[in-house]
Amino acid sequence: MFVIVYLLFSAYREEDFQQRQKEEIITTLGFISEIEKDKKELAEALDRLTINSLLNEKLLIFDSQKKLIYSNLDDVPVVYSDRLLLKLNEKNAWIETKDGLSDVVGIYFRDKEKGYYGISKAFDEFGYTKLSFLRNLLVAVFLLFTTLVILIAIYISKRLTQPITVLAGLLENYRIGETPDNNYVYSNTLEIDYLNNKFQELVNRANHAYIFQKNSIHHISHQLKTPIAVLISEMERIQAKSHDKNLQTDISRQISKTRSLAEIINTLLEISKIESGQKGDQQVIRIDELLFDCISELNLLNPDFLFEVQYHQTEPDSVALSISGNELLLRQAFLNLLNNCISYSDNGKAEISINTKKPEALQVFFTNSGKTITKEEESFLFSHFFRGENSRNKMGFGLGLTLSKSIFEMHNGRISYSVPAYNSNRFEVNLPRS
Repeated sequence: MFVIVYLLFSAYREEDFQQRQKEEIITTLGFISEIEKDKKELAEALDRLTINSLLNEKLLIFDSQKKLIYSNLDDVPVVYSDRLLLKLNEKNAWIETKDGLSDVVGIYFRDKEKGYYGISKAFDEFGYTKLSFLRNLLVAVFLLFTTLVILIAIYISKRLTQPITVLAGLLENYRIGETPDNNYVYSNTLEIDYLNNKFQELVNRANHAYIFQKNSIHHISHQLKTPIAVLISEMERIQAKSHDKNLQTDISRQISKTRSLAEIINTLLEISKIESGQKGDQQVIRIDELLFDCISELNLLNPDFLFEVQYHQTEPDSVALSISGNELLLRQAFLNLLNNCISYSDNGKAEISINTKKPEALQVFFTNSGKTITKEEESFLFSHFFRGENSRNKMGFGLGLTLSKSIFEMHNGRISYSVPAYNSNRFEVNLPRS
């Protein structure tokens, strides 16, 4: 709006000044007529002309034949007067143009049945002074109001956002199961009060859900672990009383499977605790030692199965083989993968390869020969209860790989499946270093 005001005033100044130039030409012609009537009054007429003259003006008046009949004594040049005279006529009686900051006006007019041409060039010092003052005033007002608007906007935005900032801080510092000492945001804004009430509702619901989940974990732990422990104890008692070697072997296998079930339950309970916000036990673990323990445990049930463990480096150091994590969870994840190798191998052996060359991660590859899954099945491999075509007539519930994937992701790791060669399955595990 300020720019528009300035441009309109500038156009008005130019139009007003050019009209004054036109009046000056006509007034001068009137003075010339008076001079022709009475040359004695020449001095008086020239004085009157001087009073009405514009600043830095050059005035030229021509008769109907375009001969110069008057020129003031100013030395302001009008180098293009001939071009203007050529354009001026009865049909084109008004021409206006610019020469730098000076305004140039050419007119054709009639006076007492005679035609005349007038050319005026002048500099509107007074008008430009007012225009400059207006420009400076508008710029100053614009800067002043802009500064005020910015300051007011900052003040208002702080008033509006302060309750939201406090509420965001409460959300950031909120921990499930904890009730903040002061979790109410005081505000006179309806929307902030609504958010505050919803935050209170969210905290209460989260705390109730956390308490329910925590109690449920304890109940499940008690209801499942106690019967399994009793079952194992009864089987061990029966085994001790039996003198049949084959029966003792079968009972021993059932005891091992039941203990594995107990470990799975413990693992699920541990995962539930971690997902509910409780911190699991973290320690530095050597992956190769953990794998050897798992292999030893599985070889008790499957003595004929062969696990070949290889290192990519001839002498890997203990630091490169160590990660930080929960030993119980990682043990269960590796047991699932090793059991998978046993179940789906067609030659009674599997290869475990450990790579410590990457500085940021430790890699473990589990490879076995056996029927592979299709490309369509790969996208569902780590889904709950999924079992591929190669799992027909094999024991399982489709939870082992899903559980292993969750455990590795809890440790900021990942697991992937590939088919490196025909009739070959490979699982790759990447875990960040300690």
